[in-house]
Amino acid sequence: MNRTLAALTVLAALVVTAPAFAQYNQAAGTSVPTAAQEVVTTDQEGRTVTKTVHRKVESDSFGNAQGNKYDLAVDGAFEGQTITVIQLYTGGGFDFELPRKALKEKGFSVYRWHNGAPPAKALAAALKKSNQLWIISGDRQHLGPDHLAVIKEFFDAGHGLYLWGDNAPYTGDANYIARALFDVHMDEAVYKTATNVVTLQKETGQPGFVPNHLITTGLEFLYEGHTIPALYADGKLEPLIQGSDGILVAALYDKNGRRAIVDTGFTRLYINWDTAGTGRYVKNAAAWLANVERFGDKVAATR
Repeated sequence: MNRTLAALTVLAALVVTAPAFAQYNQAAGTSVPTAAQEVVTTDQEGRTVTKTVHRKVESDSFGNAQGNKYDLAVDGAFEGQTITVIQLYTGGGFDFELPRKALKEKGFSVYRWHNGAPPAKALAAALKKSNQLWIISGDRQHLGPDHLAVIKEFFDAGHGLYLWGDNAPYTGDANYIARALFDVHMDEAVYKTATNVVTLQKETGQPGFVPNHLITTGLEFLYEGHTIPALYADGKLEPLIQGSDGILVAALYDKNGRRAIVDTGFTRLYINWDTAGTGRYVKNAAAWLANVERFGDKVAATR
């Protein structure tokens, strides 16, 4: 069974169970979207027969479904929602403008601190107006116990959390929070220079990413990042992206109405942005972390 057929087979099994929310596109939870098409043929007796077949939709130059209607969320669905970003690495021209522009398509605005952590009280005030928090690690740990208490309270209330690290030494704050909340960590000593594109997993644990998850809606091909340390989740998080050499790149937490992603490749946010799938992945991840399933119209515009 080839990769596309395997993905479509899984899709067929999920059609009746995929969540249906007005803020999500019809393709939600489908990595390989198809469209119905009528085909006119002639049977053995010469009669004209019209059949409906489902074929893959048009792809972009990297092989992913082309067009925003194959993202997880409808454009503008999260108008008025804010993503707070603590960006502690800004080297290489990383100004967060590419992710900001992509997130704006779905309605998210971005409130960002960079090159230093805000006081815990300022963070708490910002998070009262925020939908989710993204933390991008710098070359040392900036956050402390007061910040952790604020972040834990925010996360425990059901708000999304995205922890980003990269190769040594850029794991400090991601590891600090990930260890405290999930007892997982990134290993600075085990990393690789990547730059590969991974595809849908055929089997759990193989290189690639999980097919037909809400985050992987409309994705068959995804750039894994420039430099990637290994993430050790030890069964405490669900694997999402397995690197081309087998190390775990990203994993997620989805329990008791709480959602988080831990990711070892923040280079995807600014290096080779126009490579396979990055913009869609970022939009999908934010839409998933918004947790419409828990909060409904409190976090997403009514459609």
